[in-house]
Amino acid sequence: MRLTTRGRYFYLDGEPFFWLGDTAWLLFSRLTMDEAKAYLRNRAEKGFTVIQATLVHAPGYATIDGKRALRDDDFAAPAGEGYWEHALAVVRRARELGLFMALLPSWGGFVKDGALNEKNIPAYAAFLAETFGREDNVIWLVGGDVRGSAAPESFRLIGRTLKRLCPGHLAGFHPFGRCSSSFWFGRDDWLDFNMFQSGHRDYGQKSMSAWDDNDVFYGEDNYRYVQEDHRACPDKPTLDGEPSYELIPHGLHDGSQPYWQAADVRRYAWWSLLTGAAGHTYGDNAIMQFLKPGFTPSYSALETWDEALHDPGSGQMRHARRLLEQYDFTTGRSAQEFIAGENGARHGYRAALLTRKALLVYSYEGDVISLNTALLPFERLAYSWFDPVSGALSFAGSAPKREKADFAVPDRREGVNDWALVVEEG
Repeated sequence: MRLTTRGRYFYLDGEPFFWLGDTAWLLFSRLTMDEAKAYLRNRAEKGFTVIQATLVHAPGYATIDGKRALRDDDFAAPAGEGYWEHALAVVRRARELGLFMALLPSWGGFVKDGALNEKNIPAYAAFLAETFGREDNVIWLVGGDVRGSAAPESFRLIGRTLKRLCPGHLAGFHPFGRCSSSFWFGRDDWLDFNMFQSGHRDYGQKSMSAWDDNDVFYGEDNYRYVQEDHRACPDKPTLDGEPSYELIPHGLHDGSQPYWQAADVRRYAWWSLLTGAAGHTYGDNAIMQFLKPGFTPSYSALETWDEALHDPGSGQMRHARRLLEQYDFTTGRSAQEFIAGENGARHGYRAALLTRKALLVYSYEGDVISLNTALLPFERLAYSWFDPVSGALSFAGSAPKREKADFAVPDRREGVNDWALVVEEG
């Protein structure tokens, strides 16, 4: 398998590749090998293509049975206790299932605090290249929930060293919330694609006291990061590498707040994808930390990881992938000019992508979608409704091309009434 980029999209052995990621930060430390196999099979069968996991996440990092990653937390001295053999076995099992592993060399705090620095980075990167460099399903993710400005030259050294030693592997940067890799590294030659973290806050959480951070605040409008990245780096792919996780509290830190639900994670996926993102990463609160009995829940998690495997949002991500692949998403571009009149604000926003086969429009709140259909490159219009919950595509009718057309969204009669409209040659 050889994963490459061309323009704004990924390609696997020359064919379009849809990055459908899952967030599995503590995969190597919290799960036994049998549990890791069960998790990876679940994700493969749900249509995921990339698993994002951290190789060294915290001081004293070790497998569930105590095999340490580092001796004395020294990145220049990886331990020989079996941790790395375990991690390599997980990576190879993912390969058997057709999954790529997006590996963070460390969580970003190690670089920010200086434990991983310009003196020991060359040795650690060389060890990683020796251990994983022959695995063709590896992607490198520098960073780890951190601003690039915290230690830019150290992050650059990690990225450049890994690219030099593993020229066949793609490299990206996983940033802090409400940031994108393009803020610091967008033009760097080692960075093959951009990644942003739209984060876990809602529209009303711009100010969160001690947790305040950036001047840039788009609230829940993650599609704005796609627009910004395309302006900054028009020829690089970008994607949301960490939107709000399913069943995590709004803003992360207060369990009394509402929890993000399946409908919310659908919205983040559809908004960014129909703005031209090259893929999307899903996350689940209990999965990303692989919560088990006996461990203290982080972020007010409500369930264990094996229960969370079946949370509905994870099973609904594949529907977006299937529709976009069916309509040749790599030929697509953001096409907001087809939205007639003022586009809705906040949850009323409608995202539109025009590919060589169809116009795809996503409405989170339902109601009527009004389009400037005279602009479409089709002689006669056929339109269908795609249900992001069930994945059903239903032909709804055809019509001659005219100046404007209104499409009444079906009523699902329960839950959030989000739909995708497909307009093609009829």
